[in-house]
Amino acid sequence: MAVTALYFSDRDGQDMALKNPDKMLFTTKAEADARDKMLELSEEIMVFLQRRVDNLPDELAEQCALAIAEERDLFQKALKKPELLNEDAE
Repeated sequence: MAVTALYFSDRDGQDMALKNPDKMLFTTKAEADARDKMLELSEEIMVFLQRRVDNLPDELAEQCALAIAEERDLFQKALKKPELLNEDAE
């Protein structure tokens, strides 16, 4: 019987990672670290949104922040070419 190491972000927590293994369990530390960095960015974006948008519900702020953080590469490119944000929608 083989032993397989699995990694997860502390920000997700072990219970959450086990409930969502496809998105939150990784076979390399680098993948788990990347997820952790994305979640850190998401937290900072959420705080920014809550400061800038009056009466923004916490859950909506969290959903928006996570969507932006998950697509950070797209947003970086969109700073130079905004139409990229909706290219897939067309």
